[in-house]
Amino acid sequence: MSDDTAAKTQKTAALYFAGVQDEKPYDLWRSFDKELAKDMSLFITGKVYARERIPHATRQLVTVAALTVLSRLDELRLHIQAALNVGCTPTEIAEVMFQTMIYGGVPAANAGLKTLKEVLVEKGLWPLPKET
Repeated sequence: MSDDTAAKTQKTAALYFAGVQDEKPYDLWRSFDKELAKDMSLFITGKVYARERIPHATRQLVTVAALTVLSRLDELRLHIQAALNVGCTPTEIAEVMFQTMIYGGVPAANAGLKTLKEVLVEKGLWPLPKET
């Protein structure tokens, strides 16, 4: 990979995962295979997530929707934090999860909302302000 891809990887990872205390996938991969972890990170973060064809907030809301429907709660937790980091509001993230009820089922959406609430509590963003 080029120096440009490495720079994009670092920039995008910093944008998405700043302040995330949970183990990041890269760290997990690296504990098993440093070279493969680097290759995967350069591709996923430096090539896919760094693309500017859709805004980062949109990309994260799509990711949150997919992970909610699939009930991949560890990854969802990470991407809720990334969504907040790129400017998505808790209300937008919750609304995406409510939308997934139609396609992924109520249990998957409920698990997603529970994960969202846990992240918001940890970040001091819960309870949400009352709507007027």
